[in-house]
Amino acid sequence: MAFVVIWEFTLRPGMQKQFEEAYGDCGPWVSLFRQDPAYIRTELIRDVNEANRYLTLDIWESEAAYEAFRECRENEYENIDAKCEQMKEAEREVGKFSGLEAFRESSVQLHHPL
Repeated sequence: MAFVVIWEFTLRPGMQKQFEEAYGDCGPWVSLFRQDPAYIRTELIRDVNEANRYLTLDIWESEAAYEAFRECRENEYENIDAKCEQMKEAEREVGKFSGLEAFRESSVQLHHPL
């Protein structure tokens, strides 16, 4: 089963572009995560009503793999977090979730009836 960690961020005014670069596909977070074979992908989404509010969904093969990664890469994780701190007004872990097999796919395909 896939394991998903969801984080919520509220940004300081004018920080959206920098945040999207840091937390997007080419940013330092994804670059760090990609070093682990159990990492699947990260989804970055923005609130349609509050432009300074974002969620990240970090998708891993298992909770054990995620926790082992965090422990092994603690210093690198903290360094990136410190560099990104000035962008954020608030950050919180929404929760940890599992059992969503759709997240194991590299892309979700929608099937429409003919």
